[in-house]
Amino acid sequence: MRYVPLTLLVAGAASAPAFATQYLSPEQAQKLMFPEADGFKPHPLSLDAAQMRQVEQLSGLPARSVQWRVVGAYKGDALLGYMVLDDVVGKFELISYAVGINPDASVRQVEILTYRESHGGEVRLAAWRKQFVGKTAKGGGLAIGGGIQNISGATLSCTHITDGVRRIAAVAQVALAK
Repeated sequence: MRYVPLTLLVAGAASAPAFATQYLSPEQAQKLMFPEADGFKPHPLSLDAAQMRQVEQLSGLPARSVQWRVVGAYKGDALLGYMVLDDVVGKFELISYAVGINPDASVRQVEILTYRESHGGEVRLAAWRKQFVGKTAKGGGLAIGGGIQNISGATLSCTHITDGVRRIAAVAQVALAK
């Protein structure tokens, strides 16, 4: 039997490559979320100070003063909904995800685009993401333990994605709802 010195094992672990998996591009996500759409158009969205306060009240989270990346999905001239792209920090790295929003501001679908953490990738499981469908900022149920179940070993990823979806649902309620 051959033994490898512990220092070599530790050194090898320290130089291990970063974990990053891209599951979907934004274009693939929009087609997955809105398969009946025949057109997608960028939808510029920025919030004024009053809207940001409304988002904070609805979500219970600080509003972010960012230019939201939003794409409208259409069938002919009829609006089917929006796809909102966002990033949250998992434990250390960014998680890129997309939220499909119906015209009434309810969540249609959540997709993980890129996951960069070494653990917690279970947030990509369809059963976990399905918990968000139909929920709104006004209706609640968009919190870990309050409508969304946690995944053991993926607590930070679950929490941060859930917070991000809750913030997007609030933005949709304030600025996108028809």
